[in-house]
Amino acid sequence: MIAGLIGFFCVLVLVLLRMPIAFAMGLVGMVGYMMENSVRGAISMGARLIIDTAQDYGLSVVPLFILMGLFVNKGGISKELYAASNAFLGHLRGGLAIATIVACGGFAAISGSSLATAATMSKVAMPEMRRYGYSDGLATASIAAGGTLGILIPPSVILVIYGLLTETSIGKLFVAGIIPGFLGILFYIFAVQLSVRRNPEAGPAGERTDWSGRLKALRGVWAVLLLFALVIGGLYGALDVWPIYLSFSPTEAAGMGAAGAFLITLLRGRLDWAGFTEVLGETAITTASLFSVLIGAWIFSNFVNIAGLPEALLALVSENDLSPWAVMAVILLIYIALGCVFESLSMLLLTVPIFFPLVTSIGFDPIWFGIVVVVVTEISLITPPVGLNVFVLKGVVKDVSTATIFKGVTPFWLMDIVRLLLLLAVPALALYLPGRM
Repeated sequence: MIAGLIGFFCVLVLVLLRMPIAFAMGLVGMVGYMMENSVRGAISMGARLIIDTAQDYGLSVVPLFILMGLFVNKGGISKELYAASNAFLGHLRGGLAIATIVACGGFAAISGSSLATAATMSKVAMPEMRRYGYSDGLATASIAAGGTLGILIPPSVILVIYGLLTETSIGKLFVAGIIPGFLGILFYIFAVQLSVRRNPEAGPAGERTDWSGRLKALRGVWAVLLLFALVIGGLYGALDVWPIYLSFSPTEAAGMGAAGAFLITLLRGRLDWAGFTEVLGETAITTASLFSVLIGAWIFSNFVNIAGLPEALLALVSENDLSPWAVMAVILLIYIALGCVFESLSMLLLTVPIFFPLVTSIGFDPIWFGIVVVVVTEISLITPPVGLNVFVLKGVVKDVSTATIFKGVTPFWLMDIVRLLLLLAVPALALYLPGRM
């Protein structure tokens, strides 16, 4: 146990010293495995993991979903999503902020990335909200918070990585994220209403769009709805009926999504040869980075297991007669504390190999725990002092101070806390749909 704890803190120190998380976990894992086993055993373990990762068919889901999101981004669908949301909601007080959150939810459903959602929607929504006199605090907060939906509403790269790390069904994780994801949208809308009720000038009402304009705006988002229905409907088995008979594995769903996004972007006239090669190149770079991180995480996980840390934590819980919910409360407090200094992926990769065996051994459902971890990770994306979405937004909207964004986003992460408590109290919110697959 002591060796495992020392390794954990060594990784923390290396990451704080700006070493990439993949190399920090891989280095500590290799050295620790050598000390616990042998040099030959560590080299053999590391080589086997690299080969297995490169040859694992199940991992092809990662580049395919990344490719799908990049094609969608290249197709300019974010603008149509925002226009449709604005047509229905822009006339309300705070309506543009609400439209931004709804559009972020829609874009998240096909991009799978919080950072991509926040960066893309900031370029689309921020100029419009400023034009209608919205305060910078509410405008930037709605974009930063709405962007966090990208890691929960399926397809989600974070859920894919959690599924790979824990050998949990990726399809069931995707379906489990639907209800909590839509709850996140509703709670964020409530946060907007709280903000404009406290300060009506922060989000003045815009112009009302007539029904002909609304229907015209909806025509621009048919592709998003079709793509989402295809991917999630195929995963859930909802399309396995006459005369369609379509049911997908996660890898097949990712392939269908990538092909569909490619065709939509091509038919819109948004894809030339230069753009096509750019998307492929970015997919390769992002995939290589994620695979490196996964290999490092698995090396570290093997070291943690051989050092006996999960078993020692379980023994500690048993000896002190702690209830499962007391253990879960401690784990969530650790996540919230780490979220103040670590970005989401680093936090997930560092903690899941340690906490997952403990959580499942005391009776919690692995799918439910995955959704809870992602919700806590969402909170970390908008809480100080790191709040990665806040800094991504600051990089795009350079004339707004970080303090203004953090102040504006406070009601949103408070709503995330409420959603987290609701998930803890009612696990069926995450488990109902997977249970019906």
